[in-house]
Amino acid sequence: MIKLVAIDLDGTLLNSKKEITAENKRVLAAAQKAGVKIVICTGRPLRAIRPYLEELDLKNPGDYAITFNGGLVQKNDTGEVIEKAALSFAEVQRLIQIAKELALPLDVVSDEVVWSLPTAPDHLSIYGQLNPLLDVRPAGYEKLDPEALYNKAVVAYPQAYLDQQIAKIPESVKAEFEVIKTREVLLEFMPKGITKAYGIDLLAGDLGITAAEVMAIGDEENDLPMIAYAGIGVAMANAVPAVKAVADVITASNEADGVAKVIEKYVLQAGTAGN
Repeated sequence: MIKLVAIDLDGTLLNSKKEITAENKRVLAAAQKAGVKIVICTGRPLRAIRPYLEELDLKNPGDYAITFNGGLVQKNDTGEVIEKAALSFAEVQRLIQIAKELALPLDVVSDEVVWSLPTAPDHLSIYGQLNPLLDVRPAGYEKLDPEALYNKAVVAYPQAYLDQQIAKIPESVKAEFEVIKTREVLLEFMPKGITKAYGIDLLAGDLGITAAEVMAIGDEENDLPMIAYAGIGVAMANAVPAVKAVADVITASNEADGVAKVIEKYVLQAGTAGN
């Protein structure tokens, strides 16, 4: 019986217009009514998903979100953090050095503020353009507080140059951090071992839910761990090949209500909501 559905946003629940379709809303509401936990699982901070939580009526007591690719598990109604993992200040300094060496623009996310750092003056970050809800602030290195919580670091830049530089990242760096491409133009660095699957597992444990009772739906590399973890791992038709390879089910694309279709079939029609 599926008791929790973890859903990625971009390329999964959202269509190319960054909208949630009426059919996806209808089916998610039906799943909620049947007692299934609907959990948005994203690389974004809570600030950047609040409008979608409002739209889906997911801001009530007992509603949760997994943000920062598994780094935080939060209550949607209050924003209270119930589980967290973050980069150390030393790790942030290490990433700054790597970004300088590779001429990549580095943004560091601290709670709901994005510090845009001058690591690559000739290659300016496009992170703020990707989501206008982000609070992006240009900053010198002295702005970084050693005592602050640093959720993740990101590089947002046009794909051709970004991919060219990604190929130059040493294997030693990949051994130190989770280095994941979350969109064609977005590379993210997380603490080693912190993935969406990690966040889901923490939340599921808090709620008394097993991995077998979880469905996870996604499309990109950062969704791969949660899709492999879940009892039913679902890849969108538009997912990257690596995600499709580990998925139990491939649903329709994000342009064709793939989220609604797979929940309707495997959660509602299958009677796995406890009815």
